[in-house]
Amino acid sequence: MPIVLVLALLLVSRGAFAEAAPQPEAPTPERQKQLVHLVRQDCGSCHGMTLHGGLGPALTPEALRDKPVDSLVATIYGGRPGTAMPPWHRFLTEAEATWIVQQLMVRFPEE
Repeated sequence: MPIVLVLALLLVSRGAFAEAAPQPEAPTPERQKQLVHLVRQDCGSCHGMTLHGGLGPALTPEALRDKPVDSLVATIYGGRPGTAMPPWHRFLTEAEATWIVQQLMVRFPEE
């Protein structure tokens, strides 16, 4: 019985001291405007100007609902080899790609 108590205490203390993963810093308001423009113009050329699909799939909250955020960020940042989806790492940081995904998951802002 004492071993169970020790194990329980270890599990509780591990959870109590676990550090939360640091959240990426949100882009400045000016950069957010630039990112909205980039998504509407550049991404919109394949995903549709309203992001409801075209050559690429729709980027609406409904279409992305079941997709893991990390996977979506990786797709934006690194592209998808063998498809028309290019990597965007030359134009944005991973934190900016994360911000874009967060916006797409709720409703992407208008320009």
